[in-house]
Amino acid sequence: MADSIAEQLAQLERRVELLLAQNSRLRDENQILRNAQEQLVAERAQLLEKTELARARIESMISRLKAMEHH
Repeated sequence: MADSIAEQLAQLERRVELLLAQNSRLRDENQILRNAQEQLVAERAQLLEKTELARARIESMISRLKAMEHH
């Protein structure tokens, strides 16, 4: 019976160690994904800003062209 308890404890210890290792891997992966998400959000914001600037420039050019047509 003592062997059975010792075996069960050893098995439980191995399972706990595996769970701790998996938890560590998941934390690392989660941090990597959070960093990637932050980078993508920042990149998206930059692209939106560039798009808005391009739109404003194009609208300005169109306005100037229309003004030149009327002169």
